[in-house]
Amino acid sequence: MSFLVAVPIYNEEKHVANVIREVKKYADHILVVDDGSRDATPKLLAGIGGIDVIKHGTNQGYGSSLIDAFAHASRGNHEYIITMDCDEQHQPSQIRQFIEEAPKADIISGSRYMRPCPDCDAPPQDRRSINATITGLINELTGYRLTDAFCGFKTYRMGRLCELRLTEPGYGMPLQLWLQAAKHGLSVCEIPVRIIYGDPGRGFGHGLDDADARLQYYMEVIEREKQVPAPARCDCRGGRCR
Repeated sequence: MSFLVAVPIYNEEKHVANVIREVKKYADHILVVDDGSRDATPKLLAGIGGIDVIKHGTNQGYGSSLIDAFAHASRGNHEYIITMDCDEQHQPSQIRQFIEEAPKADIISGSRYMRPCPDCDAPPQDRRSINATITGLINELTGYRLTDAFCGFKTYRMGRLCELRLTEPGYGMPLQLWLQAAKHGLSVCEIPVRIIYGDPGRGFGHGLDDADARLQYYMEVIEREKQVPAPARCDCRGGRCR
């Protein structure tokens, strides 16, 4: 099985070198999507060999970075893509588990709330509350039984992922993805991941640091996607859309 590990980043000079070094221990194919970083991240990336890099000239959003990563995986004929964050909230050593679990479902989704973790970090209260609200709504609309709709640590089967038509550029893209995945009958399995908040004050930007504005944005993404008919099934072979 061919796996691509994709890491979307934006201004990650504190973490990028360490994260990519650790990811290399578990992955042969690595893609970094630099979403218009303005700190030392581009310079650091230039000094790291053995990875592919997509560079956005300006900040386009988390969703745009993942959409570009999916397209890259499709062009490379990878069977699976694993996505993970670059802020050290995800443990690269768990890539092995995501690879092992990959054949069990079309999407293997990490969950920080699947089971109690007494020694994990406590999530910021507003983030946990919004996550619970949106996860519950997604479950009502899709029939899935998710415990964490927002975790970015996932494995996707490319042969099914390419059926979706994802367009949301921001942090709400995973919500669009869940609704489309349900329309197409993609299977989902969750596995537990640790709750790690090394920097609880880390913000979202784009006006989303206000909890009410963030929740409203997520609801708007869901409402827009509810009005969209399921896109026609594409002809996918070997994980590529034709």
